[in-house]
Amino acid sequence: MTARTALEAALHDHRQAISRHCRADEAQVVATLVSEFQMLRPDPAAVEARARLLVQSVRARRRGASGVDKLMHEFSLSSQEGVALMCLAEALLRIPDRATVDRLIRDKLARGDWRGHLGHSDSLFVNAATWGLMITGALVSTHPETSLGHTLSRLLTRGGEPLIRRGVEFAMGLLGQQFVMGETIAEALERSEANIARGYTHSFDMLGEAALTTADAVRYFGSYQSAIHAIGGSGSAGVVAGPGISVKLSALHPRYSRAQRERVLAELYPRLLALARLACDYRIGFNIDAEEAERLELSLDLVERLAAEPALAGWDGLGVVVQAYQKRAPWVIDYLAQLARLAGRRLMVRLVKGAYWDSEIKRAQ
Repeated sequence: MTARTALEAALHDHRQAISRHCRADEAQVVATLVSEFQMLRPDPAAVEARARLLVQSVRARRRGASGVDKLMHEFSLSSQEGVALMCLAEALLRIPDRATVDRLIRDKLARGDWRGHLGHSDSLFVNAATWGLMITGALVSTHPETSLGHTLSRLLTRGGEPLIRRGVEFAMGLLGQQFVMGETIAEALERSEANIARGYTHSFDMLGEAALTTADAVRYFGSYQSAIHAIGGSGSAGVVAGPGISVKLSALHPRYSRAQRERVLAELYPRLLALARLACDYRIGFNIDAEEAERLELSLDLVERLAAEPALAGWDGLGVVVQAYQKRAPWVIDYLAQLARLAGRRLMVRLVKGAYWDSEIKRAQ
């Protein structure tokens, strides 16, 4: 029996527990969590006091911050307009052609109730932005209701849209900087310096979708290599205090699914190992990013192999991102803890709220 086979056998029960809880009864899961929480006997007053202190501290540091902060406060994610702005902020930075940009602007801005936000904020920046969005929304509306709307729509067809695009791109570029550190890893590293001085650490992700072709996967692999070289060459402070990188496995193979498990292990794993060895050489953090729920167990197969790699011995930079909303999350954490013990290495674990929750609920419905 090889070392890897022995590791798989030792972790068999943990993997079975993860599989069993994939579609566990929600009421039973919640009841168990509530019972565990009550056993901890938390002090509500202490929790509230600490939460208040944290919020006050953040607000104090952000006092006098840029108008973009106030814009985000006005257009919160609880509103249709806020969601539209967030979609634009993320998407416009990575759409390569103008035609698609124009279509996205029409889709996201035309239906917003921008007028309802006018005058709510004491910020001149916010009110000016709201006025601009209100006018833009009227310009790109596909269902004009007044003669002015018809006139503006005709104006739009005669060349107004490029002007709108430039204005929205500029505004969304400012907004996007709240979520995107830079268009290149060099920009991201430079912008992160102020945060590092304040005690923050970073794990850089590469914007982009899953690879659809082998050419996509090769290109993403090259991007990850370049990013690791840049991060490692910037004078890393180690896997904990210094910056690291998060790798999206579906970007490294065009058929990253359970149905293609053997092919993924044979073709994707060598690429993943090459990136991990490069991160190990630089002594930086290397996180396996979380993806859709149906890909979790395939991701764990790859993590398990990396943890057992002799070439990565003595390196504590291997990390795993766990979707905290999944019913399996507690068992995934137990599994990772046991994997670390058996492999004789430390693993970094980062909990995230679950970026795929909305789409997974929609697919389930």
